[in-house]
Order: sequence, then structure tokens, then C-alpha cells
Amino acid sequence: MSAPFEKETLYLFLSCPGGVEPLLEQEVRAILPKQHTEALRGGVSVKSNAEGVMKLNLESRLAQRVLVEIGGGSYRHEDDIYAIVRGIDWTQWITPQHTIRVDIVAQRSPLKSLNFTTLRIKDAICDVLRDATGERPSVDTRLPDLPVLVHVGPTDAVIYVDTSGEPLFKRGWREDKGDAPLKETLAAAMLAAAGWQGTPETGGALHDPCCGSGTIAIEAAQIACGMAAGQQRRFAFERQLPFAALRGRWQQLKQEAKAREHEPAVPIFCSDVSFRMVDFSRRNAERAGVAKYIQFNGGDALERPAPQLPEGMPGSIVMNPPYGERIEVRGKAGNMTMSRDAGGSEARDAGDDFFPRLATHWKRAYTQNPAGWTAWLLCPDMKLPSKMRLKESRKIPMWNGPIECRMFRFDLVAGSARKPKPAGEEEEN
Repeated sequence: MSAPFEKETLYLFLSCPGGVEPLLEQEVRAILPKQHTEALRGGVSVKSNAEGVMKLNLESRLAQRVLVEIGGGSYRHEDDIYAIVRGIDWTQWITPQHTIRVDIVAQRSPLKSLNFTTLRIKDAICDVLRDATGERPSVDTRLPDLPVLVHVGPTDAVIYVDTSGEPLFKRGWREDKGDAPLKETLAAAMLAAAGWQGTPETGGALHDPCCGSGTIAIEAAQIACGMAAGQQRRFAFERQLPFAALRGRWQQLKQEAKAREHEPAVPIFCSDVSFRMVDFSRRNAERAGVAKYIQFNGGDALERPAPQLPEGMPGSIVMNPPYGERIEVRGKAGNMTMSRDAGGSEARDAGDDFFPRLATHWKRAYTQNPAGWTAWLLCPDMKLPSKMRLKESRKIPMWNGPIECRMFRFDLVAGSARKPKPAGEEEEN
């Protein structure tokens, strides 16, 4: 790094879950409007500088990590990767008093042992420091000063420094959580996919009737208030040498982000069948600084009336409902139901009843607002619209961890959205 680091062009990669790449690219362009971006599989690449690294960590709601590419090359075995890493001047990043951690991601790699390769990478970094200073850095697998990520493909290896440290979905406010909590980055991706930006013109009011620990509502409230996603946490780059000269600018960026916060222009609601989870949501929202902007309620999503909205304001339901792979259905649909046929009786899973009942409730309670309600559901069941007897107007691929899902949009209007059948045509059984 011959030029001053703050002026040098850096090649960055922001990782994200599958399906979020185009949304993340839009976000990166908004944060760094003058920089070149490219959506790739699993993330977005962007050319920027050290200040861009700080801004992306502070502002991005969708990225998992902000990585700086610092080396790479072709390889055939572990010694080649050792040589690539050994050729990087690690003294520009850390001193022997710093700690390191090495992670490796392989895709169709011919390497026989990733564990051995990881040790060789660690040795290469330590050998550079030892030759330069006579000392070796220590390893910290939990909160290292310099997390290093190495991606090895069939023929090439790429070396990254992770400037985020802990994944960016860890905003610093969620301490209370229930079963299968939704990651903050996925909640933000759901809101971005819905086009919800916290104004009357971009989605209107927000309601999550299956809020769990409140992730969607809290993310929405912070968006509506103009809050930076990373305002309440620390990042690995704060302990890395290239950013030491930029501490003043870093404090200035955080102050500028704090100064732009404002009260929301739309109401935000959330509720859950579990009063324990409602309490968790409220406590999380207090730590996130948005509790006073969210209306919390207990109650079954199949029974609660629609929130009352200001005249002329539309509403958006954004929810990650319970489904079998993630969490059990509770409340009115949580009891096992019985269906009878001529030969006796059989039990049917409560989840089979939840979505049809939810659609019925929506038709009854959410079609009275003249400005309209739009519902967005994240679900792995590709046949969800037919189960709900609703026609989706959009469906967006998105992953919830290892679960492939779709983000379905339903426009809630009075009456049936289905076309009437011709006279004499019977409904199929």
C-alpha cells in the first residue's frame, strides 16, 4: 500500500444472503453514490476507500460483512496459498499485540484438508510479523482484531480482511429473543423488497402481527427515524492500523448520522400471540431507541382488528409467519384440528389452518381502509397463495438461513380477487 491508505482505492465485497444481492446493490449505491458497484452471487463488489469502508459498516442494513480484498492468486496445494499470504505486508494491518482469526471458505477446491490450510494461512501471517518485529500475534477465535477470510475456488484463492468483525446483523440492541429469531439483516431485506421506506408515500404505516422479538418493527422504526444501522455497535476496523489515522473522521461520521435522526412520519405497530414475546419486543425496542415510536399489543394474528390509521394513509403488513421448519404455530390455529371422513377421523397439522384463516381474517378486517393495505409474507411454501385463496401480485426469492423462501405480496381489497367462474363450472375438489 504505497499511497496513503485513506486515498487508496480498495476493492470491497459486501456479503449477503441469496436473493438480497440486487437490494444490497441499491443500498450501496445510496450510501456511496459515486462508486462503481456490481451485484455478484452472494454479495456486491464496490471500489471505494477507507472512508467508504467506515460508511458501509455504519449505514448498511442488508450486508453481512464488509470485506477488503488484499491479495490472491492461483494455487494447486497448501504451500501455494502459504506463499500468497506470506507475500502480503501484514505489518500495515496489525502489530504483534493484535489478535487474528483465519476462516476459509471453499468452493470445489482440490485441497485435502481445510483445517491444515487454515493453519498454514495463520503461520504465514505470523511469520511476516515475526520476521519484521521478532514477535508473533496471538489467535482470538471470538473477537479478533484482524479477522481474515480466505476464499478458495477450483484454481484461485482470494484473501480478504473482514472490517466488520461480528456480523452486521448484530446491531447491538437485541438481547431478548425467542425461538428461531429473525436476523436483523433479513428483516431489513424484507422491508427493502417491499419498498417500505417509512413515509406515507413508500408503504405508509407498518404492522407485524407475528412480531416475535420485534425485529421487523424495530428495523422499520429505525428506518423511519433515519437511524444508522451500526450506530450502537463497534467494528473490527476500529482496531486495525490502516484506520488509526481516521479516528477523527469516524467520530464525525457517527455524529453526522446521529444529527439526521428524526421522528417517524408513519405509525408502526406490532403484536404477538405470546405476551412474553411482546415484552421482549418492547425491551429490544427500548435498547434500539425506538420504543416510543412502536405500538405494542398482545393477541392472536387471526383475531386482532386492523390498526386504525390516519385518514388517507395506506398500510403495509410485513411478517415472517410461523412455519414448521422454523417455529410452531400457536394461538387459535395452534390447536390440532380434526377432519372427518366416512372411515373415521384424522389429525391435521395446525399449520394447515393458519394461513387460510389468516386470509379470511384479512378479508374481513383489512379491506375497510380506503387507502388500502398491502401484505408481504416470507414463507417457504411455494403453494401459499392457493392455500390462502389469494392471488399474489409479486413473489421474490429470498433465503431465511438455510430455508429457501418466497416473499409474497398480496393486495388486500374488498371482495374476492379471483375471477368469477363461468356459469355451470364447478370448483375442483
